[in-house]
Amino acid sequence: MTLALALVALTLLAPWGAAPAARRLAALLPPREACVALTGAAVLLAGGTAAALVALFHVPFLASMERVPPARVLERWPAVVPVSGAAGVVLAVQAVLLARRWLAHRALLAKAWESTGDGVADGDVLVVPGGDAEAFALPGFRGRPGRVVVTSGMVRELGPAEREVLLAHERAHLAGRHHVLSVVTDLAAAVHPALRGLREALGSHLERWADEAAAGSVGDRRLAAAAIARAALAGSAATRAGGSRNPLLSVGAGPVPRRVEALLGSVPVLPRGRARRVGVAWLVAVVAVSVLIPGLAYGLHEYVEYAARAMPGR
Repeated sequence: MTLALALVALTLLAPWGAAPAARRLAALLPPREACVALTGAAVLLAGGTAAALVALFHVPFLASMERVPPARVLERWPAVVPVSGAAGVVLAVQAVLLARRWLAHRALLAKAWESTGDGVADGDVLVVPGGDAEAFALPGFRGRPGRVVVTSGMVRELGPAEREVLLAHERAHLAGRHHVLSVVTDLAAAVHPALRGLREALGSHLERWADEAAAGSVGDRRLAAAAIARAALAGSAATRAGGSRNPLLSVGAGPVPRRVEALLGSVPVLPRGRARRVGVAWLVAVVAVSVLIPGLAYGLHEYVEYAARAMPGR
């Protein structure tokens, strides 16, 4: 039972260390690679946590499959029923949270598409009447392709060159399917609270990814920085607050001052020298912890089978 208790502790504690490691790794990488690293870490850690909980939940059933009498199981491992029951409760809560978040994302998309009913289409752009200055990438939904949604208020606030940057930014969100990364990481955060930090970090890096794509599209980093700052200042409070927990990614989301500062600097590249060695070390740490949890889950099953075969009287 000592192994089971150790597995419970690792299930609860390992992501608290691995998630900060993933964020530090992302900080060393260009935006696109950072987003891939954060999403991958979220999926691995969530999957490992779920695998460990399933393993704990299955311990009594595994013992019964090995034809070990329940009384003997309780004699050898008195805590097996409480531990298994607790794992089952956590899994049920996780399933409910995952379902609620998935339905919330679908409802948000449906509501967003309904709000564009009065919009005027211009290619992949929908201009919606409204005094608030807002713009966001609207993913495809129920057979409808993705669109860039811009309010007439935002159109009035920006000049032609700035509007080009804005549209390039939102198109980058759609082309890169950033909403998929955002939703996947948000769902992973429902499995373990330590992963919420990955969700927030991902939102910032997704905006940086779109910023760099927009700057490359217009060929002027200073223009891109000025346009993003102006669009963020003009945007409503609701727009500036969003972007990290839902698929409606907006130009005004994330840490705008840091984004503007990054655009005024050089094009981000993969690290070299010492920075690369540090990045590799963080990557190894994240992957090691992510693989360790399901590996211990498998080891727990092997341990139960071995203990059952070693019991006298079988």
